[in-house]
Amino acid sequence: MSSDAIFKLIAQHTVEVIPELEDHAFQRSDSLGNLGANSLDRSEILMMTLEALDLKVPAVKFHGPKNIGELADAIHEQRVAV
Repeated sequence: MSSDAIFKLIAQHTVEVIPELEDHAFQRSDSLGNLGANSLDRSEILMMTLEALDLKVPAVKFHGPKNIGELADAIHEQRVAV
C-alpha cells in the first residue's frame, strides 16, 4: 500500500473519530492536533490505522511526524521494513 493510500486511510479514521471533519478536504500538511484531535483521539486514529493495515508496531515509533503526510510516510516505511 502506498503512502498516499495510507494517508487516505488516516483521513477516513480521523472522520470516524471526529465526525465534524466529514466535509474537510484533508491535506498531507494537516496536523491532527490542529484539526481538533486530542491525544486520545490521535492515539485512536493511529491504532485504527495500524490495525487496518495489520501492522504490529509500537506506537512510540510514530512519535516524530508533525502532520498527516509525515505520519503516512512513517507508517509506510514501517510497513515496508516488516
